[in-house]
Amino acid sequence: MALNSIERIKKRLEERPKEIEDARREGRKVVGWQGYNVPEEIIYALGLIPVRIGIGGDDRLVEVGARYISTKNCVFCRETVGLFAENTDPYVKNTDFLVFDATCLQTFRTAELLQYYFGKEVIVLGVPRNFYWDAAKTYFQKEVEHVVRRLEELSGVKLDYTKLKETVELYNKIRSTLIKIYDFQATRENYISWDEAYDIIQAGYFLDRKEYLELLENVLEELEEKQGRPVIEAVEDEARIFISGSVIPPKDRKLLDIIEQVGGRIVGDDLWSGIIPYLDVNIDEITPAGIALAYLNRTPHGALPYLELESDRRVKKLKELIKTYKAEGVIYHTLRYCDPYTFKAKETKDILQGEGIPLLEIHTEYAGSDFEAVRTRVEAFVEMIKAKEAIA
Repeated sequence: MALNSIERIKKRLEERPKEIEDARREGRKVVGWQGYNVPEEIIYALGLIPVRIGIGGDDRLVEVGARYISTKNCVFCRETVGLFAENTDPYVKNTDFLVFDATCLQTFRTAELLQYYFGKEVIVLGVPRNFYWDAAKTYFQKEVEHVVRRLEELSGVKLDYTKLKETVELYNKIRSTLIKIYDFQATRENYISWDEAYDIIQAGYFLDRKEYLELLENVLEELEEKQGRPVIEAVEDEARIFISGSVIPPKDRKLLDIIEQVGGRIVGDDLWSGIIPYLDVNIDEITPAGIALAYLNRTPHGALPYLELESDRRVKKLKELIKTYKAEGVIYHTLRYCDPYTFKAKETKDILQGEGIPLLEIHTEYAGSDFEAVRTRVEAFVEMIKAKEAIA
């Protein structure tokens, strides 16, 4: 049975679109954002309403988007364009302007098309291809400062550094509370599943952040009352699966449902739509430049090229999380035409094989035509893990 606090989050999500409509009537501005390196704290500190744009799993919207963007772009980008073309999604139609980052170049292309075809005011946050150079850090800091100036111009509000400090403290609490909740999903008792934790993370894309923190604290309190301090312990006859690879946005349930149906249990992820953006964010200086630097020092997004695997922070964090959550195998999910993650699949598999961790790559899109094929492969992978554990 779902926790009462989780049911409360679901109810607030149902009520949120009307609240945003009412806020806009009162003069509030809504900023739709998409990407991995957009510093949402700055949007919120300006008194703007941040909403993360993008859903998945709807092949019809993908086809609508394909009228404007090449079919060689990933389905997530095509569906995002389709959302704006149809303009019925309550969050999309209530955005005043957009901030997209160029971490993924397909996201950058999406931003260009939303501006060209639909007349949207889009601020693009430039992102360096290599985060390790001093020049790259300076570049990104300047880019974030540029975004601040554009948001100030569009909103008519100047960034208040006292407000920014309060917002950073708020977001730090959100991050730390989410991580504590997330640790519970991998425990033996399993009072909260990975699916529920993942949905809670994605609820934060839409809810007011102060209320969101209160809701998270309620979830954590209820979990602590039920099972005390979480102790991650593997269970016999259980295939513990770690999810990696391309984005799995709200409403994209195909692969997740298949894993559950065939007896797998997801216990962790490093998805940029999951827990990974909330890890290792250490803001030492409460300025736009300081926040930018903290974002660069997180685990890099897989779309960024990095050839020296021995020092690749993405691979290091992946192995660390697999160990932390006692995962027994990795399902590496790649969307069709999501080239960066597809190209990294082979090297990731080779690295994990050296650690004795099996990896299954699932290459898919939002159409249901490959459902049975994906199910067959995932079922075989789950059974292989269970057999391996039984022998051990």
